[in-house]
Amino acid sequence: MTLSYVRRGSGSPLLLVHGLGAGWRSWSPLMDELAERREVVAVDLPGFGNTPPLTGEVSIATLTDSVAEFIREQGLDGVATVGQSMGGRIVLELARRGVGGDTVSLDPGGFWSDRERLVFGATLRPSISLVRALRGRLPSLLDSTVGRTLLLAQFSARPWALSRETVLPDLSGLADAPSTNAAMDALTKGPKQRGAPAGTVPGRVTIGWGRRDLVTVPRQAARATELFPDAVLHWFERCGHFPQWDAPHEAARLILGGTN
Repeated sequence: MTLSYVRRGSGSPLLLVHGLGAGWRSWSPLMDELAERREVVAVDLPGFGNTPPLTGEVSIATLTDSVAEFIREQGLDGVATVGQSMGGRIVLELARRGVGGDTVSLDPGGFWSDRERLVFGATLRPSISLVRALRGRLPSLLDSTVGRTLLLAQFSARPWALSRETVLPDLSGLADAPSTNAAMDALTKGPKQRGAPAGTVPGRVTIGWGRRDLVTVPRQAARATELFPDAVLHWFERCGHFPQWDAPHEAARLILGGTN
């Protein structure tokens, strides 16, 4: 499968992999800053953005396969990879497989306990259903400080401070993407993330985590760094699940500093 993608900037390439939501547009708050220094290649995963869904099983493994195939198709061997949430898990899985170069993973999934995974599904599925029910009213609701606070409290440490332009693509993507439900099943019913012993990943690994993340909660970071002992952990102090929302400049600096 060929993934839809955009390219911006010039320099050493940087591959961005989104989580549930808007496809590559999830990275919009960071794109300009990253593209000033690097060639940024941002993909739409299967069933998100402009990429059609997979025809077979949707799992973290098959989604990762699609990104690995894209890397080969585009001649991007050794490319630095960056992912957030589900995308953060995918880039760690690429690193575990020995695909790509330096890796930056932001608030990745897959490091939960059994109970935490149940809570993740039990809280996120109703949020997705609510966003779908309100789909036609999202722009007007997000124009309101109260509306942003109520809709985004699960995802952001400071939802009232965000702009409609920052968050609308991801919320619309949650509602509209044909693979949202299948990807949720992959996260909540599939295996947890496997690790990579020290010295087995192809480049540097940086894991960034929001101190106020209510989706992949901060205590999961200890499991992530135990499974990826080569990783350096960075805490976003006033940040929820989306560093590109709550701390875009800090996230851009982390990405640029953690990749070649």
